[in-house]
Amino acid sequence: MTTDATPQVRTLLLTDLCDSTMVVERLGDAAAAELFRDHDRLVLCLQQHWRGRLIDRSDGLLLLFERAIDGLGFALDYTRGLREIGARHGVARHGMELRARAGLHVGEVLTWRNSDAAVTFGAKPLEVEGLAKPTAGRLMTMARPGQILLSATAEPLAHRAARELGERGEQLVWKSWGRWRFKGVPQAQEVFEVGEPGIAPLRAPRQDRGKAWRDVPRWRRPSTLAAELLLLAGLAVGAWFLAQPQPAIAFAERDWVVVADLRNLTGDERLDESLQQAFRISLEQSRHVNVLSDLKARETLAQMRRPGAPLDRMLASEVALRDGARAVVLPTVAEVGGRLRFSAEVVDPRTQATVHAEFADGTGAASALGSVDTVARALRSELGEAMQSIERNTASLPDATTASLDALKAYALGRKHADAGEPGDAIAWFERAIAIDPQFALAMVAAGGSYVHQLGDLPAARDAYARADGLRNRLSLRDGLRLDASVARLGPPGPARRAWKQLLELYPDELSAHLSLGQIELFAVNDARAALRHADAAAVPQSARRGAADYLRGMALLLLEHPQQAIEAFERARTHGYRGAGFSHAFAYAVQDDWEGVERVLASRVPTGVDSGEVLLPDQQALLAIDRGDWARARALAAEATAAATSAEPLVAGTWQRIRQLAVDVASGQLPRAEATARIAREMARVEEDATRLDAAYPSASSNAVQALGYLAALVDARGPLARAIVRAERFDALGDYPLMVQLQAVLEAELARIDGRPRDAVDRLCAVAAGDDAMVVTRFSLQRALAAAGDAEAAAEQAAWLAAHRGRAYIERPGNDLLSPVAVAARRLAYVPEAAAPR
Repeated sequence: MTTDATPQVRTLLLTDLCDSTMVVERLGDAAAAELFRDHDRLVLCLQQHWRGRLIDRSDGLLLLFERAIDGLGFALDYTRGLREIGARHGVARHGMELRARAGLHVGEVLTWRNSDAAVTFGAKPLEVEGLAKPTAGRLMTMARPGQILLSATAEPLAHRAARELGERGEQLVWKSWGRWRFKGVPQAQEVFEVGEPGIAPLRAPRQDRGKAWRDVPRWRRPSTLAAELLLLAGLAVGAWFLAQPQPAIAFAERDWVVVADLRNLTGDERLDESLQQAFRISLEQSRHVNVLSDLKARETLAQMRRPGAPLDRMLASEVALRDGARAVVLPTVAEVGGRLRFSAEVVDPRTQATVHAEFADGTGAASALGSVDTVARALRSELGEAMQSIERNTASLPDATTASLDALKAYALGRKHADAGEPGDAIAWFERAIAIDPQFALAMVAAGGSYVHQLGDLPAARDAYARADGLRNRLSLRDGLRLDASVARLGPPGPARRAWKQLLELYPDELSAHLSLGQIELFAVNDARAALRHADAAAVPQSARRGAADYLRGMALLLLEHPQQAIEAFERARTHGYRGAGFSHAFAYAVQDDWEGVERVLASRVPTGVDSGEVLLPDQQALLAIDRGDWARARALAAEATAAATSAEPLVAGTWQRIRQLAVDVASGQLPRAEATARIAREMARVEEDATRLDAAYPSASSNAVQALGYLAALVDARGPLARAIVRAERFDALGDYPLMVQLQAVLEAELARIDGRPRDAVDRLCAVAAGDDAMVVTRFSLQRALAAAGDAEAAAEQAAWLAAHRGRAYIERPGNDLLSPVAVAARRLAYVPEAAAPR
């Protein structure tokens, strides 16, 4: 044994993997072993990257580092890495999260090496002892799952060097949890937490009277407090009679404010919309204050039967009370003593009394934006936002928007037209703003939003977003993240999910992000529970699209086979102004065989534009006809839809609808196999010929079409088109970013095995794919047919029963990007059950 007799100062990191035994119990030995192999690879990678020395490991780790920032970097990356491993292994499906608690301390330690003989018999190569070790251990023990706690020695060393972590280091949250006492450690220690927003608990550590407890000063102990409270109560009663208390607002982090209309007392009309919009933009950069959208405020005014009325102190206060906002902010611009003054009052909506006011003076209109910045920052500080956060997350208005009041006014008018549902006029005003200031990136982002959401013009949207991306330094942090998410939304769902999640990590109340992410989770990932969580987060009183969030909630509930709850959500959506097509509302009645309810909903629906989330064509009614077994009507409706789509837009819409019509025809069983095979082959050739133009509209269009045609080929045992579809889809570079395409590709390969006389191989492959909650109805349908082909009548019958019980899922899922929906709805009728397993 070799001992280093001189103590050395080192950074110690102790971690403990939470609920590791439960992980093994719930996942099973094999799956847990694979997870822990991934865990070990992560530890090795991070150990090398952060220059750490692994001393000991079991369910936890003990590592030594030369510097505190290296230990912190390891802990942060380890926390993120565990989340990714947990997601990859489906830990959440078993009701768990893969998290660790961590304690970081800097102190003196003694180290010694064990002899080779001792190591051979199981001893560690290196031993570490010293008071620093139990201190780090106490920190780790009191940490909550996912929490990183630092000692008062480690915190300043890590905090000062946090800039070495890059942009992530600037976003870290540092919190002091006061002084604590540890068993076996003589002196009280101040304890700190550091973590990333959306990942770290940022909650007070756990108390354990036997090992770690708060160091409560004598004056805060119960007996002392009782006497102090009696004294304070007497003083308070006397003070009440001496003076009335000043009004105040108990504003908490992420509370909402209503921005009233700007009072312009200067007579300069350029300042009206421009400063109003500038003030909103400046406040919206906050991660502490949430600003009610102007669209939502106007909607509430309409509900109050005051549409178009100026949002003054009184009306803004009533809007705040109705929509759950904590405060009203009343901005004013005026000339005072020859100077231009911008001011803002914080108003208590309950009393309409001003509880705080800020102002800034400048010379001439050119000073207005600087004054708006100054006032907005002061108000954010007054409402409780830390100055460090304000400085870190705020760009000046000229940098985040434009220095031109004329350009800002044009942008504000564009926003008004966009909110009013007038995309043509909105885009014209946005382009005018850009013409005035060619560096006005935010106007480009807004134009892109109108192109994609209101006009469905994806190429124009991409162009607008690309122009904005080239001027990224002219966007605030929040608007930059919005741009990233908007661009990603036009492509594969994998990167889009990551972009929206990143936005929500920093701005948890970005309601449009919750709605967009919920739609991706439902339609592109088939995760109804995740979609439901985001729909609930978006369906709050402050949301301008609460009706759309309620409707998304209804669709998720229908996929989860809760039709009555779905109907209630759909009805709330209408109450909150949703004007979508209403087919999913009708589907909820269909799964309960309430066909009168179906007709009632369809009769009341109002066709809308591209943002409704549903196709407004007869093929939606064809699904209802399929569900009722009326194949003649289903085929007639599908043919009608194809004619309408081809007339409207021959390439994309025409191609899409021809394949859906073919799906109806194949599912009907009334199409001879030879004719079905020939039509599938012709359509596949046509798609491949038009692939470049199809993919220009949407990157996965041709691959979606080919996969859907491959599935139809499998239904009629047409091996040639099926094999061709598999090869063609494999050439799609972004296949891995489309979860449902990955699933369908595995289904096609299994179908090929079945056709080639290897039904047991097909069953094995399909069982693995169908095991997750995201398994599509068409996946289960393929499994049912493979089981029947393999002679497993009982298992085939079980799958047939599953298909019959999941009609809601069949309606809502988007297999093959909706091309195979007719097959999904028909699956319960088409499922083949051998006579041996048929009910008697």
